[in-house]
Amino acid sequence: MEWLGERFHIARRGTDGDFRRALAVLAELDGQVDAIGLGGVDVYLYSRTQRYALRDGLKLMKAVKQTPVVDGSGLKNTLERRVVEQLKDQLSGKRVLMVCAMDRFGMAEALEAIGCQVTYGDLIFALDKDQPITSLPDLEAQADKLLPEVCKLPIGFLYPTGKQQEAPQPPEKVAQYAHYYEENEVLAGDFHFIRKYLPPLLSGQTVLTNTITARDVDDLRRRGVHRLITTTPELQGRSFGTNVLEACLLALLGKRWEDVQPADYLRLIEALHLQPRVERLQNHLIGGRTHE
Repeated sequence: MEWLGERFHIARRGTDGDFRRALAVLAELDGQVDAIGLGGVDVYLYSRTQRYALRDGLKLMKAVKQTPVVDGSGLKNTLERRVVEQLKDQLSGKRVLMVCAMDRFGMAEALEAIGCQVTYGDLIFALDKDQPITSLPDLEAQADKLLPEVCKLPIGFLYPTGKQQEAPQPPEKVAQYAHYYEENEVLAGDFHFIRKYLPPLLSGQTVLTNTITARDVDDLRRRGVHRLITTTPELQGRSFGTNVLEACLLALLGKRWEDVQPADYLRLIEALHLQPRVERLQNHLIGGRTHE
């Protein structure tokens, strides 16, 4: 890619969920690249007033001594807020299932600010507890109660890694949680969590996410999703995660991650004319509603 006169070589290096191998790859890349975006793990989870460090995320970040490392949270708090505000006319007042808000608090606040009726699935999708949360204050109360201990767990207990990302859930689990998908018009948040209990058939929902491939798009189309919105733009057939894009912006800024302000990212987002990807997937009647 070329941005603002600078050429970027963007590569994804996976370790199939192997944490020790991930540490080794990071050590190998340290000092050899301009920036690293950690994928498949967060370093920090946020609420309005608190920041919680994930043990495994911190271990990965601290394995790198020279190269700046980001986890995408800086863009989740800037770019994703901006996308929701840009699409206010299409999203305002909708019923939204946000699969996990603690890793996307900026999006959660923005959705509530435009009048969406949001159900937060943090306990459902991360901990398999059938306990929906229906307000940000309740979400923060649960976070204060649970996250100090939850953040000590291996990342594989909280988020699908390696082959877990492709493994189908038991049919009884899909059936148990299907109504959360069916009752809401918008499915928002991390795509691996959205896909986790995704029913075989939907009725014209909108998916608001990123880190999605052409194969994922075909799957959503077959299931009856009407519209796909990715907060990051499509690059060569793939919507990259915020961690990848944030690493690129950090390289352009030439700053340490801890020194970057939201205004720095917003300035680059404007300069690069970064726009969300909005794609209609259906052209027929779904669930009694006609979609163009």
